[in-house]
Amino acid sequence: MLALKYSRLTVPACRQHASLIGFPRRLSNASTATSSTVVTSSSSNPKSSSSTTTLAMASASALAIATLSSLAYINNHVGGISGLQRTISFYSLAIPKYIQYRMHMLLDSPDEVWDQLHEATSKNGLDKILELQGFYIKSGQMCAANIGNAFPKIWQDTMSVLQDECPAEPFEVVKGIVEGEYGKKLDQVFDSFEEVPIGAASIGQVHRATLKDGTRVVVKVMYPGVEDVFRGDVRTIKMFCEVAQPVHVPPLIEIEKQFMTEFDYELEAKQLAKVRKNMMAANIAGDSSRLCAIPKPYLDLCTKRVLVMEELKGNKLVVELKKDMERQMERMNNSLGDDAAEKFSKEFTLGENGPSAKEYDAMIGLLNAKRRVTNLYAALYNGSVGWLPGVQKKEYESKSSLPINHAKLVDELLFIHGNQILVDGCFNGDPHPGNILLLGVDEGKPQLGLIDYGQVKQISKEERILFCKIIVALANKDKEMVVQCMKEAGYKTQRMDPDIMYRFATLAYDEDNHELTEGQHIQLYMEHLHHKDPVEHLPQQYIMASRVSILLRGLGHAVHQSRSVAEAWKPIAEKVLKEEGQL
Repeated sequence: MLALKYSRLTVPACRQHASLIGFPRRLSNASTATSSTVVTSSSSNPKSSSSTTTLAMASASALAIATLSSLAYINNHVGGISGLQRTISFYSLAIPKYIQYRMHMLLDSPDEVWDQLHEATSKNGLDKILELQGFYIKSGQMCAANIGNAFPKIWQDTMSVLQDECPAEPFEVVKGIVEGEYGKKLDQVFDSFEEVPIGAASIGQVHRATLKDGTRVVVKVMYPGVEDVFRGDVRTIKMFCEVAQPVHVPPLIEIEKQFMTEFDYELEAKQLAKVRKNMMAANIAGDSSRLCAIPKPYLDLCTKRVLVMEELKGNKLVVELKKDMERQMERMNNSLGDDAAEKFSKEFTLGENGPSAKEYDAMIGLLNAKRRVTNLYAALYNGSVGWLPGVQKKEYESKSSLPINHAKLVDELLFIHGNQILVDGCFNGDPHPGNILLLGVDEGKPQLGLIDYGQVKQISKEERILFCKIIVALANKDKEMVVQCMKEAGYKTQRMDPDIMYRFATLAYDEDNHELTEGQHIQLYMEHLHHKDPVEHLPQQYIMASRVSILLRGLGHAVHQSRSVAEAWKPIAEKVLKEEGQL
C-alpha cells in the first residue's frame, strides 16, 4: 500500500521537475487535455491543421522533456531506478514511524508506551538497515555510538550489532575484486589469504593475509557498486530531513561531501600514513609505550578498491569493555554478594559519571596488589602441598583479570583527537567505537588502536587557530568571545541572536547535558533553537570537528564518563595559541 502511495507522487513530481528546467508547470499539467483539444479542433477546422500539428508536437516535446528531466532527477538524486526503490523502501518505514513518534510526543505518552515503541521500532529499523545496507548501516552505527546522547538505550543495544557484525560478501566476490585491481592471481600477491573476513562494515570488509615475505597484514576490500548506493542513500536521508528535520540539513551537506572521500582506498592509505606520521612525531602513536597504535599502510599494494595495512592485534573497544564489565560484575558478586553487587551496579548505572581516572588507578592498584599476594600464595602452595598425590594445584590470576580504566581511555581518546584537530589540522572525522580497538589487554597493558581513515578532514592554519580560540572561549564560558569567533567562522542565522549562537557552539563543540538542553531531548532542543533563530549558514570547515566531539562524547556517555570536550582540549588549544603569539 505504501509503495502504491509513493508511486502516485511521481506524476506531480514530474511536473515539478518540468518547471525546474524552464517549462511552465501548467503545460505539463495539461498535456493530455491539450492533445484532445487538438484532435477536436483539427477535425472541425481543416485550415488549422498546420498550427495544430505544431502545437501537438510542442506538447509532445514538453512531455518528453519533462519525463526525461524526471528520469535525470531520479538518476542524479537517488541513484536511478534501483535507488528509487531503496528510497521508497526507506520512506515506507521512516514516514509512518516518524508520525507515530511525533504523535506520542504530543500525547505525552507514559514511559511504558515509549519503551514498547522503541523496542518495536528499533527492531524494524535494524531489519530495514540489514535489508538495504549502504549508508543506512552508517546511520545505525551512529545510533549505536549514541551520537549527541540522542538515542534511547534500547536503540543503542539493538543497533550495537552493526559496530562489527555487518553482512559480508562471499569470498568469490572479494577474490574477484582483488584480482581485478592487481591484474594478478591472488596467490601471486599474497602467500595466504583467509577466506572468512574478520570484520565487515558498510563500505567493505577486512581479511587477514600474509605477504610473500611473511609479513602479516589485513586487507580491506571495497564492495562493488557501493559508491552509487551511498550517494543515493545520503540524498534520500537529506530529502527526508528537508521536510521533517530541516535543522540537520546544513551539517548533512558537509557530511555527504566528506563521506564521498571514502570510496578511494588509495587516498585513504595516504591519509592514514599522514595521520600516523603526525602522531608518531608527537610521540602519541607507536609501540606499546605510547597512547595509541595506528597501522602502517603498504602504499605500493593499495589501489582504489583494496587497502593493505599492518594488523593490529586486539579486539574492538566495545567488545573489550563489555567483557571487562562482565568480569568486574562477577568479581563483585564473589566479594560483595549478589545484593550488594546489584545495588552498586544500579547506582553506577544511574549516576552521571563513574570513577575518575585517578580513582580507577587506585582501585586497579589495590586489586593488582591482591592479585600478587594471591599468586604468591598459589606458587607456595603449588610448590609444596600441590605436589602431593590427589591435591589439585591452585590457578594463577593473570593481569587480564584487572579492570580497564574506562575514564583514562576516554581522556586519551580526547587528547589524541584534540591534537589531530588543533595541532595538526589533519584528523579522522569518524572515530566511532567500531573504529577503535583495544590492544594488550591480556598483558595487562591496554593500548588504543585507531583504524579506518576514510574520512580524514584537513583545515588550514587560520581555521585551526580560530577553532583553538573557540575552544578556549567555550572552556572559559566566555559567551562574548564565543559569539565573536562564531561570526568570524561564518556562522549565520536570521536574527544573529547571541544566546542561540552560544548555545549552538556549546552543543556542537563542547558538551550536552539536561541542564544545557533545559530538560528536553536534544533533537527537540535543536528544533527549538532553529525555530527561534533559523540557521542560514554553518561553518562548514568545523562540521567534522563537531562530529568528532559528538562521537567521543557519545562514547563517554555510554561508559558513564561524560566530558566537556572544550575543557579537555583547552590546554592543547592554549599551547597552540601561545606558540602562534595569539595568547
